[in-house]
Parts: sequence; structure tokens; C-alpha cells
Amino acid sequence: MEANEFLALRKHVSTPYGEIAYVDQGSGPAALFVHGVLLNSALWRHVIDGVKSERRCIAIDILGHGATKTSPGADLSFAAQADMLEAFLVAKGIDQVDLVANDSGGGIAQIFAAEHPERIRTLTLTNCDTHDNYPPPALEGFVKLAEAGQIGATIQRVFDEPEFGKNLLGTAYEHPEALSKATVDAYLRPWLEGDRAKDLERFLTSFDNTANTRIEPKLRKLEAPTLIIWGTGDVFFDVKWAHWLKDTIPGVTEVIEVPDAKLFFPEERPEALIEPIKKLWRTPVPA
Repeated sequence: MEANEFLALRKHVSTPYGEIAYVDQGSGPAALFVHGVLLNSALWRHVIDGVKSERRCIAIDILGHGATKTSPGADLSFAAQADMLEAFLVAKGIDQVDLVANDSGGGIAQIFAAEHPERIRTLTLTNCDTHDNYPPPALEGFVKLAEAGQIGATIQRVFDEPEFGKNLLGTAYEHPEALSKATVDAYLRPWLEGDRAKDLERFLTSFDNTANTRIEPKLRKLEAPTLIIWGTGDVFFDVKWAHWLKDTIPGVTEVIEVPDAKLFFPEERPEALIEPIKKLWRTPVPA
């Protein structure tokens, strides 16, 4: 399924944080998928296709991204995003989830899991913001562009200058040349509509790792079965952070390293996630 086909399935639910866009596929206990910066829920489409026989898979567009609608000036910080996840589950009448996250979505997921451990059936984290490792040095240039109000112009260059686009996407994708035009359009063209680029700029300039460092003591009490799957080719989040999570979260059952995989490998290499996630989900959860 192309990204635009997946996104055509989006619905909305009202919360105090705005109209949250999501795709809902499969049946059974709920699993919640959280993407990171720049992208939207389509990141998870291939993984969901492989696991929706096991779970009701819900992929959201986080605040300031995709088709989620927020008020002008809304708080887009990680802490606010974690609060939004709680509000989303309340609005949908969902008690517990298998939480799966990537990139800044992983930082958000850690805050949510630490603050609401009763909501977490299992947790799966891929390459992501962790503790005090963000904003990562490799993202500093992009953050400076956001501070200068140049994100829209930078994204426009992706479409105007193919080589620039390939190099930019190549920081997070192992094979940017394999991304279809439909996929690139589904992720990036919405940022060129109206004032949408300002949302991304506000998100990027809101990065403050104190929300994640603060919850370390609570992470050290998180007993939910937790799987860490980490690409070793990521220029943003070194594999050492996978092992920091293992040493911090008592519920970690396994760390899987995916050789040479980059930040957005859940889209490029979904097979690295599908069977390990199924295995985790089939593991009996301690009473």
C-alpha cells in the first residue's frame, strides 16, 4: 500500500488537544503506533500490514503533523504529546495498548509509559529520542532552519532539486532513491500548504530533553514487557541508547540490532519488526 492510500483511511477523534487523525486497522486488543518528526502515521503501514492479524492497530498523526488539527500556538512539546496520547485513549475508550514508537515518537512514548504504566500492555521502541540524547547533533542544522523560519523553503527544495532531496532524505533512509514520488508527496507536500511549515518549526524548536530526563526514575520501575529494535546505521541516535534503555527499563526482554538500518527503517525494513513484535505480543503479560 502506498502512503497516500493508507492516509486515505484516516479518521478523526475530538480531544482537548485537537482533532487527532488516525488510521485503525485489524481487530483484537489495541496497539498504538507513534511516528516522529517530519512524517505521519504512514510510516507504520507496512508493519501494520504484517501484524494486524494480531491486534487492532491504530496509527496516529502526532500534534502538528499530518492531518491532526490543533489550535494556533498549541503546545507541541513531548510532554504535551504524551498527554495527547492519554486524551486519545480516553476519547476512544481504550484502557491498555501495545505501544510502538519511532524517532521523536519514541521519546513521547517513554514519557507516556512512565506516567501511565497501567496503560501499557507491552512497549516496543525503535531508534528514538532517549533521556538527554536530543536534539541530536545531526539535527542541529534542521533546527537552525526552523529557528530562522526556513523549513518551508527547505522542503520546497526537495521537490525543486532532486539531488538535494535525495541527500536530505538519505540522512534517515538507507535507500532514499527507492521512495516513491507518492510517498515523498504524502510526507512532505502537506508542509507546503498554508502555514503548516510553521507547525513543524514550532515542533522542532520545542525540543527540550528535560521532560525525558525527569522520567528516568519512573522508567526504572516500568515492568511492562519491552522490546528494543535499533538500526545501527542511524546518524541521529547511536545504538548505545538501545542498551541504555535495556539497562534502565526492567521490562526489557530483548535488544535487536538491525545492521546498517537508518532512523526510518520501520518503513524500509518492516520485516525486522514484524516477527519480533508478534513474539512480544504473544508473550504472557505478568499479572
